[in-house]
Amino acid sequence: MSWSPFRVSRSVLRRWLVPGIGLKRWLLVVFAGELLLALAGALLLRQLYRDYDFSGPGQSFLYLATLQFLPYLLRGLVVASAGAGLFLYGSWRAIRVLMGPFLATESDQPLVEVIYQKRFLSRGPKVVVIGGGTGLSTLLRGIKEHTSNITAVVTVADDGGSSGRLREELGIPAVGDIRNCIVALADSEPLMGELLQYRFPGDGEASLGGHTIGNLLLAAMASVQGGDFEEGVRQMNRVLAVRGQVVPATGTAVTLHARLLGGTEVAGQSEIAKSARIDRVWLTPEDVPAGDDARRAIEEADLIVVGPGSLYTSIMPSLLLPELLAAVRSSEAVKLFICNVATQTGETQGFDLADHVAALERHTGTGWIDVVLANNRFDARRPGGYVAEPVKLRWPPVVLSPGVATPRLVLEDVVDPGNAHHHEPAQLAAAVMRIYERESFGRRRPRVSRTA
Repeated sequence: MSWSPFRVSRSVLRRWLVPGIGLKRWLLVVFAGELLLALAGALLLRQLYRDYDFSGPGQSFLYLATLQFLPYLLRGLVVASAGAGLFLYGSWRAIRVLMGPFLATESDQPLVEVIYQKRFLSRGPKVVVIGGGTGLSTLLRGIKEHTSNITAVVTVADDGGSSGRLREELGIPAVGDIRNCIVALADSEPLMGELLQYRFPGDGEASLGGHTIGNLLLAAMASVQGGDFEEGVRQMNRVLAVRGQVVPATGTAVTLHARLLGGTEVAGQSEIAKSARIDRVWLTPEDVPAGDDARRAIEEADLIVVGPGSLYTSIMPSLLLPELLAAVRSSEAVKLFICNVATQTGETQGFDLADHVAALERHTGTGWIDVVLANNRFDARRPGGYVAEPVKLRWPPVVLSPGVATPRLVLEDVVDPGNAHHHEPAQLAAAVMRIYERESFGRRRPRVSRTA
């Protein structure tokens, strides 16, 4: 497709006129002021033309400057054209000068895009997304184009790779999923994302081998903040200009445990992810407090989204925190569960849609999920080595408590056409926002924090 500057100009012009930017009213005020100034100038010039004639000897410069050699109507058109051109050019240059330092941090984005993000998106709904792993960061990349009032509540139960090593050596909660979500929400250049995701070569035996830059920065920031992990994550949000905020589900290191149907118990997220036929999962230590930022965001949310992500190892750990689950259940926000598009070898092998929801309700209770979103497109490309299968749409799940309403099921095409194992960020976010608009209609959404 060929690039056209005229097409870009029209797109930019439409964005300037989007309701909510807050520009049109002030342009109207400026125009009214300019109109009054022009009217005053016209009255003065009219009087000047009446009282003076510059066609005499020695007045050739004034004669030309006042355009008296042109018909009266044509003089007005020439002056108006010159004035409009100077006004528009001067206004544009003035805005560029005033916004120059601000734009220097926005990756060469057009000025209208910066204002759109800061003004229009800030009026979007307050969305809380709970989970971890690749699924959560995929959703965040799409949802940040609809609102900047986003809070990602991220699991900290990971015990593998770089996160596991830092957790063992420094005693901090897992940072890997937090890093991925910060990168997904950051308004930084792609180079910054590549830097945070850079992994030092090596098998982990060397001091830096296997660690990512982002994980080390998060660990260092927590140390700089006197060991306060939550404050360290807050500061990383600010440093990287995150659109919204990424917060840990808890500031305490926790361990995920699982009991399989055969009675075997497994400890550690990395081991549970490889286990099949899981019966129950739990955390140690028990009764760990939820993070203050996470709890506060849930209390103030308009929409709470659970998933997508690994059911037992990314979604469950956050909801197993009693304070956080209580905040979710008592919230008046719309509550949405997004089912994965494909099963996972091990923890959800052979699961259909009803199995996913039943497992979630078995651990968190019934009656709190308003809507379930699932994929209904099954012809996406399956990459090489693909051993999973699309999640079958068996519905409804077994109701565990009599009289509890079944969540409303919404089916949408939300899979990545090029990878049957992942959601497509833009389509998924659009489906989420449609559900929110439909479900929140007529619902009172309090803006004042409540006590959990």
